[in-house]
Amino acid sequence: MKLRTGEPWMPAPDYGRALRGLTVNLLVRNIEQALVFQRCVLRAEVVYADPDIAVVHGYDAEWMLHADHTYRGHPLLNEVTAVVARGIGAELRLHGCDPDAAVMAAKANDFVVVADPEDKPHGLREAYIADSDGYIWVPDIPTKG
Repeated sequence: MKLRTGEPWMPAPDYGRALRGLTVNLLVRNIEQALVFQRCVLRAEVVYADPDIAVVHGYDAEWMLHADHTYRGHPLLNEVTAVVARGIGAELRLHGCDPDAAVMAAKANDFVVVADPEDKPHGLREAYIADSDGYIWVPDIPTKG
């Protein structure tokens, strides 16, 4: 079921054929709510958004958000909507996204900070932040040294 009225910024077949490499598509309960996290916490650019889908770009990557309602009839819909926190066990890492700034923005917007920024032995300063759907985002930057 689509809630969008009018035409998207690009026909879906054209966008699909333009994708290369690895892409991430996250199912979310509400596109607008999910975009608050994307814009404010991750400081990502919204390429396109409507009530059904959003395309987001940042840190040399592009990913998609699809609203649950667009997956009516999809075999994964029941499993996805039954879980409280989605994507458990997966880390969505954004290399080059300042973890200190992201945590400040997350706290200011009432998102859950799972782990505050910390310099790790593997050469990255990173934090763990949950978005409104429970996906865990890990903004990180290289440590000096």
